[in-house]
Amino acid sequence: MMKRVISIATALLFAAIYPIAARGQTYKLTVNINGLHSDNGKVMVILFNHDDGYPVDPDKAVNKTSINIVNEKCTAVFDSLPKGEYAVACFHDENNNGKLDKNFLGMPSEGVGASNNAKGFLGPPKFKDAKFVVETNTTQNISIAY
Repeated sequence: MMKRVISIATALLFAAIYPIAARGQTYKLTVNINGLHSDNGKVMVILFNHDDGYPVDPDKAVNKTSINIVNEKCTAVFDSLPKGEYAVACFHDENNNGKLDKNFLGMPSEGVGASNNAKGFLGPPKFKDAKFVVETNTTQNISIAY
């Protein structure tokens, strides 16, 4: 009888603890960026978990980083991400001024890219086209377009 009580108590304890552990689980996102036409400047990588501000308002992003370029490619790593939907926007900041430069028509004059290699039509790509799910350690490969 005592063994059964201990077994049931142990099972209840694990049942109570498991959801707490699962909620706290985080994952790593690796973003490989290629297709850069030079090692000049840096690549700005911006991570969003919602469509508000994607991809043009980095202040509404979950995280952002600036990465050095080596041999016309680079990799950004975002650690400790909770399970969820995300989208990445990035650009080749060739002149290292911290912003995406545009021409007189408002079109990017520096290389740009998005997760899923999503492309926009008469504007930037939409969150729904660039989004992906993080529920394990995840890798996104992005080719920069000029």
